[in-house]
Amino acid sequence: MRSEKDAPVDQLGAEHCYDPSAPPKVRRYQVLLSLMLSSQTKDQVTAGAMQRLKARGLTVDSILQTDDSTLGTLIYPVGFWRNKVKYIKQTSAILQQNYDGDIPASVAELVALPGVGPKMAHLAMAVAWGTVSGIAVDTHVHRIANRLRWTKKVTKSPEETRAALEEWLPRDLWSEINGLLVGFGQQICLPVRPRCQACLNQALCPAAQGL
Repeated sequence: MRSEKDAPVDQLGAEHCYDPSAPPKVRRYQVLLSLMLSSQTKDQVTAGAMQRLKARGLTVDSILQTDDSTLGTLIYPVGFWRNKVKYIKQTSAILQQNYDGDIPASVAELVALPGVGPKMAHLAMAVAWGTVSGIAVDTHVHRIANRLRWTKKVTKSPEETRAALEEWLPRDLWSEINGLLVGFGQQICLPVRPRCQACLNQALCPAAQGL
């Protein structure tokens, strides 16, 4: 069902939002920024905001030199954009002071940054550093894992789902499950009115039996 790779995440996810010609440090910063912008925001909106930022030269220094209202205008209409202006400024300052303008290379240090949650940290480790640190669980992965009963019991939060999936899913599949399920959730296993008739899992999905 995901063989076409034609969901929004496939063209506009974090691995597509940075400038490939930028120096490695800048690329990693842009990956983190795109992840910070992406929470509670459609991939298309995140990609638009990243394009506007990159057009001005997207580096730690350029963001710290941009006033809050201009930054807000550039990232609008991402979800919770006012909070994100604050988090992006705070995180950029920490990166400049403590990491020589680079991003940390551990989940623990990444989640300590303002506005960076566990899902973003695991995706940043994968995309920016090429390291699989854990399964990145967002709203799509959380919803679908529960619908398919891929967790032993119903999980209440993405972090609970991550722990439940990591218990049984072989580690060499951890890196691909986020992209697979996010795209599946964008196209077929929708939050409301999932397209069960079009789904090849219909016969074996517990959630589909109840519909």
